[in-house]
Amino acid sequence: MREQRIYPVGIQDFEKLRKEKALYVDKTDLIYNLTRKYYVFLSRPRRFGKSLLSSTLKYYFQGRKDLFQGLAIEQLEQEWVEYPVLHFDFSTAKNVDVQYIVSKLDSMLVDYEKIYGKNPVNITPGDRLTNLIKAAHKQTGKKTVVIIDEYDAPMLDVLHDDDRMAEVRKMMQEFYAPLKACDADLRFVFITGITKFSQLSIFSVINNLTNVSMSPEFSAICGITEEELHTVFEEDIT
Repeated sequence: MREQRIYPVGIQDFEKLRKEKALYVDKTDLIYNLTRKYYVFLSRPRRFGKSLLSSTLKYYFQGRKDLFQGLAIEQLEQEWVEYPVLHFDFSTAKNVDVQYIVSKLDSMLVDYEKIYGKNPVNITPGDRLTNLIKAAHKQTGKKTVVIIDEYDAPMLDVLHDDDRMAEVRKMMQEFYAPLKACDADLRFVFITGITKFSQLSIFSVINNLTNVSMSPEFSAICGITEEELHTVFEEDIT
């Protein structure tokens, strides 16, 4: 009797997926090519695998070779360097007020400040991110990786409210500003969202992002292609 395969429904953490031996459509050759770039933006609809991709990138840059055994990237990557990774997930910051966003930013920053050193009080989230990026680089000797998942979640639900939108946009622009200012301390920046960054004018301070959303080279990096459906999933759908 054929062993039943585990489908990773609802699993967005790559480590959990691999440890539970759940089915994974190998995208790691594309991920390896993506990480040869430096500042990357990817837009995809909701429930399209952006969070799993962000998680996979996090573990790759953490040097977790054990999680990638048997995958394409195992043969491509020879060094498996461990970088400091700052991973920010804004997927829960939907339909919330500005104070919640401030609290969300604070809680995420505090977690990393416990690792790379606390910052002075009464400074902005952007200044705290700047300090973290530089401190992580100095402490580890490796440039910092920043991954931001669903950057636009705090703004999408206030698009109809000009005043709230302006307030949230200003706050988030200040938070993202270090991603350009700290270029010398950064190895890789990856940002995902539903909307193109130009539509919300939030990355006006960052003009060095490469938008791969419509790139044929990375068109299959999220989701499942028809070819993959008929190869990886063939035994389950026949």
